[in-house]
Amino acid sequence: MELNLTRPLAFIDLETTGIKVATDRIVEICILRVEPDGTTNLKTLRLNPEMEIPWEATAIHGITNADIKDSPTFRQVAQELAGFLDSCDLAGYNSNHFDIPLLVEEFLRVEVDFDLKGRRLVDVQNIFHKMEPRNLAAAFQFYCNKELINAHSAEADTIATFEILKAQLDRYKEKEFKDRDGQVSTPIVNDINALSEFSSQEKNVDLVGHIVFNARQEEVFNFGKHKGKRVTDVFKNEPSYFDWIMKSEFPLSTKKVVRLIKLREKFIPDDGKLKLFD
Repeated sequence: MELNLTRPLAFIDLETTGIKVATDRIVEICILRVEPDGTTNLKTLRLNPEMEIPWEATAIHGITNADIKDSPTFRQVAQELAGFLDSCDLAGYNSNHFDIPLLVEEFLRVEVDFDLKGRRLVDVQNIFHKMEPRNLAAAFQFYCNKELINAHSAEADTIATFEILKAQLDRYKEKEFKDRDGQVSTPIVNDINALSEFSSQEKNVDLVGHIVFNARQEEVFNFGKHKGKRVTDVFKNEPSYFDWIMKSEFPLSTKKVVRLIKLREKFIPDDGKLKLFD
């Protein structure tokens, strides 16, 4: 179905140095401007963020510091972008939460007037999540074709989860999955080790994911001002950070991990590995 537009609608996607709206920068922006008559105009620009691109960000979007060293800065293209977006409503995927706030932040930083007043914002992700709920009741209906009675009672939820997993094994048997690196596998097999590996969101060191393993299997912080930095480096350069964690309201399981890393670095050679979960 073609869009029924009364004025241009601009679809926006950003690749950035990170996920912090206040401090991270754009390294690539793509805007698809759709006119009321259905014609489109596509603009894609790589930008020099005037800061180092963390390796964690490069691992996601593939853009390196070398790729953008000769690219224009946001300041140099801000007027061009503002003009391209003139009179447009704005759309994107998770755009209300991230892309649009960060883009506005960039405009404000270079003192280019980009007013959202009067613009209509369409977030495709929000539509998806509202129309296709991802809660337990929705999963039970999807996989088992049953209505979850007494949802949020522990017994009903537990039994439903058991039935959903069995149904997933049937539905996805021999179904291929392609990961972010393009590797293809058939991960849904009747093996708990394989299911545990596939269902993990991150390589957590502690249970809640405040500390995770990076691509080099080193423990790094996953929160706060030191996010992405090796725990051992932070403790060496800022010893008080250990004390702050131990005195703050972190889970005891996280504090246990932090304490073990601290002890390991003191008593074990630098190449020692901390293995908390087998």
